Amino acid sequence: MKTSKTNYKCHFCEVCVGKGCTAELPGMGGVFESRNFVLNCAAWDGFSLDSFSDKERKKIPRAKVRLAPITGALQNVGYHDEKAFYKDLTEFVFKAGFRLSIGDGTPDDKLQFGIQAIQKLQEKKPKAKAAVFLKPYANEILFERIEWASPVAEIIGIDIDAYNILTMRNLVNLEKKTASQMKEVQKKAGLPFAVKGVFTSADMDLVKELRPDIVVVSNHGGRVETDIGSSAEFLARRGRELRNYCGEIWVDGGIRKERDVEIASFLGASEVLVGRPFITALCRGDSAESLRARFNT
Repeated sequence: MKTSKTNYKCHFCEVCVGKGCTAELPGMGGVFESRNFVLNCAAWDGFSLDSFSDKERKKIPRAKVRLAPITGALQNVGYHDEKAFYKDLTEFVFKAGFRLSIGDGTPDDKLQFGIQAIQKLQEKKPKAKAAVFLKPYANEILFERIEWASPVAEIIGIDIDAYNILTMRNLVNLEKKTASQMKEVQKKAGLPFAVKGVFTSADMDLVKELRPDIVVVSNHGGRVETDIGSSAEFLARRGRELRNYCGEIWVDGGIRKERDVEIASFLGASEVLVGRPFITALCRGDSAESLRARFNT
């Protein structure tokens, strides 16, 4: 039996802008009274499309929409079952026509459940794959997790901003990765390699040395301790420089509607990651068709 709507950590706000779940951790909120969560949501509306002609807008490739890597269904979402969450969420998002990601956490079941969810999809859609984002554990642990994920992975990424989750950093000894450590993981992955959580000058230095296939501009949805600001503004400010050091730029944080995706495209993103809106739609019982229409996919 599924959890009732009243048990979910999401408050199902009419518009999700980070204020309804302020300071709810565990839950859907973020640190420092959801400061960066609120900034993430607000920033996209601050950009104007007026500087682009209709002709220019048609020429700019539209960013693809992908499910963000999400774990902690019991603690953060209030879902009735951890394993069921990954299956239900990936099926729902995939049915709506969006790309997929899975992530890891502690215990290891979280990654295993995500892998199993994609394998379940592969029974009907053999080509179904996901971007697999791993937290910055010691490299020997990462190598093992890459092996686990190999049947379902189309991309391997390291979620460097997870290092800023202080409780988890201490619990499982997350590392602040150097470029040389990351190069070892990149070689082991043997797939397009992503660095997720680029949001500071130090992160830029890492990317400059590593030269990954994909950089994901992110402050972990405003859930971690990092610089103050929004991912949209960071992309606008540093995106041109970032393009010199990677193959693609992705972005997440506060993306709620088609216009946000369009703005991200104009700022140079080839993909956007969406988390909370997909979770809310699943828990609220929305249809895949309504979710697809929201982003005009």
